[in-house]
Amino acid sequence: MAELREHKIKRLHMRSMRRGIKEMDLILPSYASTRLETMDDAALALYDDMLAENDHDLYQWVTGQKTPPAEFAALIADIKTHIADNPL
Repeated sequence: MAELREHKIKRLHMRSMRRGIKEMDLILPSYASTRLETMDDAALALYDDMLAENDHDLYQWVTGQKTPPAEFAALIADIKTHIADNPL
Protein backbone atom coordinates (compact mmCIF):
# COMPACT_ATOMS: atom_id res chain seq x y z
CA MET A 1 0.00 0.00 0.00
CA ALA A 2 1.37 3.39 -0.98
CA GLU A 3 2.04 5.98 1.69
CA LEU A 4 -0.55 8.74 1.81
CA ARG A 5 0.80 12.10 0.69
CA GLU A 6 -0.05 13.82 3.97
CA HIS A 7 1.71 11.06 5.93
CA LYS A 8 4.76 11.29 3.71
CA ILE A 9 4.98 15.06 4.21
CA LYS A 10 4.70 14.67 7.99
CA ARG A 11 7.35 11.92 7.98
CA LEU A 12 9.73 13.98 5.87
CA HIS A 13 9.20 17.01 8.09
CA MET A 14 10.03 14.92 11.18
CA ARG A 15 13.12 13.49 9.47
CA SER A 16 14.15 17.05 8.64
CA MET A 17 13.99 17.98 12.33
CA ARG A 18 15.85 15.03 13.76
CA ARG A 19 19.22 15.08 12.08
CA GLY A 20 22.68 14.11 13.28
CA ILE A 21 24.18 17.60 13.52
CA LYS A 22 22.67 20.78 14.94
CA GLU A 23 23.30 22.86 11.81
CA MET A 24 21.08 20.58 9.74
CA ASP A 25 18.52 20.52 12.59
CA LEU A 26 18.19 24.26 12.00
CA ILE A 27 18.35 24.39 8.19
CA LEU A 28 16.12 21.55 7.05
CA PRO A 29 12.98 22.08 9.21
CA SER A 30 12.70 25.66 7.97
CA TYR A 31 12.98 24.47 4.38
CA ALA A 32 10.56 21.58 4.94
CA SER A 33 7.95 23.85 6.53
CA THR A 34 7.83 26.12 3.52
CA ARG A 35 8.43 23.74 0.62
CA LEU A 36 7.15 20.19 1.23
CA GLU A 37 3.45 20.98 0.79
CA THR A 38 4.04 22.39 -2.68
CA MET A 39 6.36 19.63 -3.94
CA ASP A 40 5.09 17.04 -6.39
CA ASP A 41 5.56 13.32 -5.73
CA ALA A 42 8.85 13.13 -7.63
CA ALA A 43 10.30 16.07 -5.67
CA LEU A 44 9.16 14.51 -2.38
CA ALA A 45 10.84 11.23 -3.35
CA LEU A 46 14.05 13.09 -4.19
CA TYR A 47 13.92 14.98 -0.86
CA ASP A 48 13.40 11.63 0.90
CA ASP A 49 16.47 10.23 -0.89
CA MET A 50 18.49 13.31 0.06
CA LEU A 51 17.57 12.86 3.72
CA ALA A 52 19.18 9.42 3.60
CA GLU A 53 22.55 11.05 2.90
CA ASN A 54 25.11 11.73 5.61
CA ASP A 55 24.52 14.99 7.50
CA HIS A 56 28.12 16.10 7.16
CA ASP A 57 27.86 15.71 3.38
CA LEU A 58 24.54 17.56 3.33
CA TYR A 59 26.01 20.41 5.35
CA GLN A 60 29.01 20.70 3.02
CA TRP A 61 26.73 20.73 -0.03
CA VAL A 62 24.40 23.36 1.44
CA THR A 63 27.27 25.59 2.54
CA GLY A 64 29.10 25.25 -0.76
CA GLN A 65 32.13 23.48 0.69
CA LYS A 66 31.57 20.57 -1.71
CA THR A 67 29.62 20.11 -4.92
CA PRO A 68 26.50 17.98 -4.45
CA PRO A 69 25.88 14.96 -6.65
CA ALA A 70 24.08 15.89 -9.87
CA GLU A 71 20.84 14.23 -8.75
CA PHE A 72 20.61 16.60 -5.75
CA ALA A 73 22.09 19.75 -7.32
CA ALA A 74 18.78 21.53 -8.01
CA LEU A 75 17.34 20.59 -4.62
CA ILE A 76 20.46 21.79 -2.77
CA ALA A 77 20.34 25.02 -4.80
CA ASP A 78 16.73 25.51 -3.71
CA ILE A 79 17.71 24.93 -0.06
CA LYS A 80 20.51 27.50 -0.43
CA THR A 81 18.03 29.99 -1.91
CA HIS A 82 15.64 29.34 0.96
CA ILE A 83 18.41 29.97 3.52
CA ALA A 84 19.41 33.20 1.77
CA ASP A 85 15.80 34.40 1.74
CA ASN A 86 15.08 33.21 5.30
CA PRO A 87 18.17 33.64 7.47
CA LEU A 88 18.17 31.57 10.61
